[in-house]
This record gives sequence, structure tokens and C-alpha cells, in this order.
Amino acid sequence: MELKRKEDYVIKGIGGSPGIVIGKAQPIERDRIDIFAYRLIDEAEVPGEERRFKIAVEESKEQCLKVKDNILSQDAKEVVYIIDAQLMILEDRMLIDETIRRIREEKINAEWALEITLQKLRGAFKNIDDEYLSERKSDVDYIGERITRNLLGKKQDSISDLKEKVIIVAHDLSPADTAQMTRDKVVGFATDIGGKTSHTAIMARALEIPAVVGLESITQEVKIGDSLIIDGNTGIVLINPTKTVLNEYLEKKRIYERLEKELFKYKDLPAQTLDGYRIKVVANIELIEEIPSVLEHGAEGIGLYRTEFLYLGRKELPSEEEQFQAYKSVVERLHSYTTIRTMDIGGDKFISHLDLAKEMNPAMGLRAIRFCLREVGIFKTQLRAILKASNYGKIKIMFPMISGVSEILQTKEILEEVKLELKKEGIPFDSDIKIGIMIEIPSAVTLADILAKEVDFFSIGTNDLIQYSLAIDRVNEHVAYLYEPLHPAVLRVIKHVVDCGHAAGIKVGMCGEMAGEPLYIPILLGMGLDELSMNALSVLGVKKIIRSITHRESKELLDSIMGFSTASEIKSFVKEEMIKRFPMEFKDLRNAN
Repeated sequence: MELKRKEDYVIKGIGGSPGIVIGKAQPIERDRIDIFAYRLIDEAEVPGEERRFKIAVEESKEQCLKVKDNILSQDAKEVVYIIDAQLMILEDRMLIDETIRRIREEKINAEWALEITLQKLRGAFKNIDDEYLSERKSDVDYIGERITRNLLGKKQDSISDLKEKVIIVAHDLSPADTAQMTRDKVVGFATDIGGKTSHTAIMARALEIPAVVGLESITQEVKIGDSLIIDGNTGIVLINPTKTVLNEYLEKKRIYERLEKELFKYKDLPAQTLDGYRIKVVANIELIEEIPSVLEHGAEGIGLYRTEFLYLGRKELPSEEEQFQAYKSVVERLHSYTTIRTMDIGGDKFISHLDLAKEMNPAMGLRAIRFCLREVGIFKTQLRAILKASNYGKIKIMFPMISGVSEILQTKEILEEVKLELKKEGIPFDSDIKIGIMIEIPSAVTLADILAKEVDFFSIGTNDLIQYSLAIDRVNEHVAYLYEPLHPAVLRVIKHVVDCGHAAGIKVGMCGEMAGEPLYIPILLGMGLDELSMNALSVLGVKKIIRSITHRESKELLDSIMGFSTASEIKSFVKEEMIKRFPMEFKDLRNAN
């Protein structure tokens, strides 16, 4: 959505990384390139076209290696894997062989052959019902663009060449771009495409650079040197603001930065209510480079470490040693628990080397624990790696998408087999490692009292649980408005799971997006959750809310809203309560829907 204002121009996108910044625009050319398609007139032209393509691929590799060297020279080893992933795609035989085959058989120019191959690769990601994984198709786009630019002899703009502080404006930013960003040159960025879980947004949050993504047309509206305001909190970009608007945002920026600075006083304090109710506030991570942000923002551990990244875009599965090193590197840097979720892949979640059958409804198909119980060898490799890493730090194992008791019993049996193997081999591990399950399927909710007897903890995955409970496809634009965390049915489901877990004497946490939303914190406190796991940047704000109210007040709030029959009534009531209690933090809610 965008709206014209009389004196300045506002574009609404998606807040990729919080914060407000004001500065000069520096557009960089990352938009799509016009590709001219033509057929080769003579057979003799084919070898030359093949050669052009191979040279462009080699040039792309050299450019990636140069970027990698630059990153290493800046002692930013944690993001080198991004460039390694690009280099891996440049070695992909499907990409190379398929393009060359088309040049030879269809007698078309290299740019056209490459684009057809890329379309095929993009198609593999098209129907993935997972925002994080579907965003990985951008890696393919970045490589395609780089090769095409080299074919056409076009310059690759480099962020590392910037001479002054600017706000980057681009159609999209490649992993290589974001890996080169430093806060002393790039103070913010805005892109046409991307979502909250796109690589650019994740990197922006890791680097704490305010960013707005998914703006659709920002590159068409901004010229070099334009004055921009980036509001990563609300997802708004203002172009050439008037003096009045500029002063308004300078004041907003000042207040935001003061509030952010004040929040750091909660960094080392426990998440405890005024009347002594203690809850743990931990972080979700996908990438190892998010750990510094986890530590800096005072998270008490990692409540959800998604391991899918290790399996994506590869020709071969990750080895046991590779996985072990990844898990070990995470747990060694933390003093508290790391909850490692076993792979949630299969079905719609793409593994390139496995020839899996296409499914009519992959989101509910052979994925997560179902895939693991079918592919036991792959599952055992991951469990061995996790158990071995448990000798170097505190680890819990969490199994996703458990729908019934038989699945957890099978899973535990396999885990015990792996433990026995390691014992026989003399490999040390935590023999008392705690195991838990994600509660994200209605059947697991119904059986929560029974499942609670089989595991050490529950973690409620609200993203899928809300979707399945309300029968809402949250990526379907026609019904997405019905995806409502404060739906009375959702709140009752969560309360039931918490009560069942506690009745069985186990801890119950939450690791979905709902856990990091400040508005919902009093409700979740009132329900008695033991742990909330969220994006690291949300931790301090959530701690502040927890430490500002009593558990008794949160239970009274919960009692009030559980009597309402609609989500809108509940939301309206909670908003008013939070605005009264935290006027500065929630003042933007006064006029929001």
C-alpha cells in the first residue's frame, strides 16, 4: 500500500529491522536486467556461446572469492558461509549443465538459456509453505543476476566502495552485499522485495541496521542524494520529507533511541514480575551469526535453534561432523541451554538431492518428524551430531510436528538406539539430555495430557498452531486477515496446553511469533507459561513489560479477556490496558486498527 501526501512522499513496506534513521539515499543497481533472447543463426556459433557462459561463471566465482577475502580481512568470519553458499550454487551441475544443454540443443544465446534454467530452479521454491525457506530462492536469483551481468559486461556495484554514510536503496540486496555492510557506512537500507525472514532482513537485524523491505517501488521513486527517513519499527519510508515531518521524526528517533538505551538496563536482570513470578526469556535463531545479538540483548539462552539451514541448497546432505561442529559452535558460546529443533524438512521443504514425490498438500505431508521417522538414517545422523555436541554445552532436543503418542514413542526409541551406539563407541554425551516436542497440531493439543507424560517439556509453536486451529492458510492473501493470535479459540488452546503440561509436572514454553509480541505478554504471563522464545531484538522490551507488572494483574487480565467472544474485543481491551500502562511504548496503537 502506498499513499501520496501533499508535501512529502510515504511508502509503506515491511519493517525488516527496527530503528529510525535519517540520511541520504544511495541507490545501487540491483534491479532486474533486460535479457535479450535470440536464436543462434549458425551451428558454428554454439561453441562461442558456451565459452561466453563458462567465462561469465568463472568471473562470478572470482568476484565471490574477492568478496570472501574482503570479509575475512575484516575479521567477519561468521558471515563467510553466505559467500560459500553462493560459490556452491556456482558449482551446481544442474545450473551449469542444463544451461549448456539448452545452448547446444535449442541453439539459443547464453543469457536466455540461463534464464530458463533459473526459472526451473525458482519453480522448486515457488510452492514452499514456509516463509523462511521460500526466501532462500533469492540465493538462486543473486547468482543468476551476477552471471548475467558478467555475460552483458555490466558493472557490479560494491557496497564496500562507499565513501560516506548513506541509506542503501535497491531492488534487493544479495547475501554478498549484506555481508559487506558496516554501520559506519550503511546506516539503513530499503528494498523493493523481501520479507521479515529474508536474508537481508535477518542480516539487518544481526547488524542492527534499521531497514524496511518489501516496498515494491522504492527504486523507482528514489534518486541519489534524496533525503530519506527509514522507520524500521513501522515499515515506513519517507522520501524528501518536509521540515515539519523531518522534525517530527527527529523527535521520534530521539525518543526511540532513549527508550532503547533505557531497555539495556534490563539486559542482566531476570524476567520476573513485580510479585516474584519468574519466566525465562530466550531467543530463536536460524543462523550462527545471530548469537552475538542474542548475548547482547540479554536472552537467557536459545529456545529454538532451527537446523534446516544446514540442509538447504546442497548437493549432498551435511555430514555428521559438519553438523556436530555447527551445534558445538553454538553451545560453546552460551552458558544457558540451547534447544535444538531436529530438522523440519521434507515434503514442501526442499532438499535438492532427495528425489521426493510431489505432494498435493505438502504443508501437511511428509515433513518434520514424519520425514525423520521415514528416513531414519538421516535422522540418526543428526541425533548423533546433537548428542556429541551435548558434551560441550547444555542442550535440549525438540521434535517438531508431533501429532500423537506413537510418533514420540518411535522417536524416543530411535534416540535410545543412537545413545547406545555412542556408548559402544566410547563417545561422550549428556546421557540425561532433556527432550521435548513442539505443540503445533490440534491433535497434539487434544492429547497434551498424555504426551506430557512422555517428554520433559512442551514448546508451543504458534505460527502453525494458529494456522491449523483456525484452518487459515496464512500466506493466502484472501484469508490471511483471519490469522488472529487473539482469537478466543487460540487462547483456549494455549491455556489447555499449559494446564496439561503443568499437571504433568513439565515446563511449557512458546517459540512462535506470538511470544515476542509485547501486546500479548501480559496474557501469556497470566496463562503461566514458563518460557518465551523470540527474536533477540524483542528480548529487552519483553523483559521490561514482565518486570513492570504483577502476575496477579496478568491473571486478572486473562480472566477478563477469556470472557470475550471475539478477537476484536480482546484486542481492543488489551490495547487500552497497555496504552494506559506503557503510554510511550504503545502510543502508536492509539490510531492503529
